[in-house]
Amino acid sequence: MKLDQLLPPERTLFDVQGGSKKRVLEFFSTFIAQNIPSLDDQEVFSRLIGRERLGSTGVGNGVAIPHARNPHCKSPLASFIRLADPIDFDAIDNEPVDLVFVLLVPEEAEDTHLTLLGQIAELLNDSENRSRLRHATSQRELHDTLTDLIQQQHQ
Repeated sequence: MKLDQLLPPERTLFDVQGGSKKRVLEFFSTFIAQNIPSLDDQEVFSRLIGRERLGSTGVGNGVAIPHARNPHCKSPLASFIRLADPIDFDAIDNEPVDLVFVLLVPEEAEDTHLTLLGQIAELLNDSENRSRLRHATSQRELHDTLTDLIQQQHQ
């Protein structure tokens, strides 16, 4: 499964007001539950926060990759959020985060989960990729840029 299949345009969110790590995770949880009726916003939030308690998913360079398993998730799904302003995410390099790639996977999706996390990390570890995402001027451009970068990654 490739990342671009998990990321329809409506789940690429542009210049979202963050405020704090908790608010971003609450925002995503509410957003995804409104779009996928089988998901409960409180459960999604609880699982994402639970994962953060194990260690921050702020991986450095202004990037966070919050992720969790969810028994009501039928197949992996993702959302990419570019924040309007960087926020503290307890990242490993102590730098604020403005690029957030959220991943939810079914409870039993062990290999898929790890493969997708690896693809996301590789994609966002590249400084040129991060720069292109930060310079997008609209939701559409952000989604098109992200899709292009994912497709280039698989060539």
